[in-house]
Amino acid sequence: MNDYVKTMRKFIGQETLLTVGCGAIIEDEQGRILLQQRTDYGIWGIPGGLLELGETFEEAVLREVLEETGLSLNKLELFGIYSGVKGFSKYSNGDQVFSVQIIFHTTDYTGILKPNNESKELSFLHQNELPENINPHQSPFILDWVNGVQAPIIK
Repeated sequence: MNDYVKTMRKFIGQETLLTVGCGAIIEDEQGRILLQQRTDYGIWGIPGGLLELGETFEEAVLREVLEETGLSLNKLELFGIYSGVKGFSKYSNGDQVFSVQIIFHTTDYTGILKPNNESKELSFLHQNELPENINPHQSPFILDWVNGVQAPIIK
């Protein structure tokens, strides 16, 4: 959890906090998407995380992807901006958030996959190999990728 979230929780407790998430749809040369199985909930999703104060969207996604996967991203393109009811979440500890998601796409990256403490597993998967337990907050953009929806998407 970043410092901003910790600080705000001191003031608002478990009430709904607005956050901005930045994630990346990373495709390999075979057209497979990189998914991360998280250690905390065991669900699958794309790598990414929360924007920190003063950071650009691009800086946030580059930082988060490097931390979570060991990959450095190049030539990012905006895939979509997601908001709406699927952005609401209540965590098992009772904290509530509404997250706006800024999602990038790239096929240009370097490095070797190295899971960190947030990643149980990292795998490039074909569209027909996606696991059933996909993060419900990320399923809209993962399904837009599967369905070839024209980017940039604004929902």
